[in-house]
Amino acid sequence: MEIRTKRVYEEPNVSDGVRVLIDRLWPRGVSKESAAIDYWAKAVAPSNELRVWYGHEPEKWREFRERYFAELDANPEGVAELISHIDGTTATLVFGSKEEKLNNASALRQYLERFESQDG
Repeated sequence: MEIRTKRVYEEPNVSDGVRVLIDRLWPRGVSKESAAIDYWAKAVAPSNELRVWYGHEPEKWREFRERYFAELDANPEGVAELISHIDGTTATLVFGSKEEKLNNASALRQYLERFESQDG
C-alpha cells in the first residue's frame, strides 16, 4: 500500500489511486465532481476541538500528532473502515489546508504507515 498526500485544490490525477478526503468539513470552493473523491473519511478526521487548538502552529505539531493519534487509537472502527477502502492499493489522502506539510493528512499518513508496519 502506497499512501500519498495532496491538497484538494490540486488537479486530480490517475496516479493518485483511491482519493480519500480526510477533512471533517467539505473544502470551500470545490465541487464534488472536481474533487474526484472516492471516499470521504470524516470518521478519522481530527476532532473540531483538536483542529481549532492546533491552528497549524508549527510549535504545536508534535503534540497535535500525539493527540490525533490518541483519537485514532480510540476509533478502531473508523481506522478499519479507512483501511478497507485503501488496503493493497495506491491511495492519496486529500486535504484542504494551505499548510502542505504539518497537517492532518501528513499525520494520518504517518499513523497508517506505523499501523501497517505493525501488521507486516
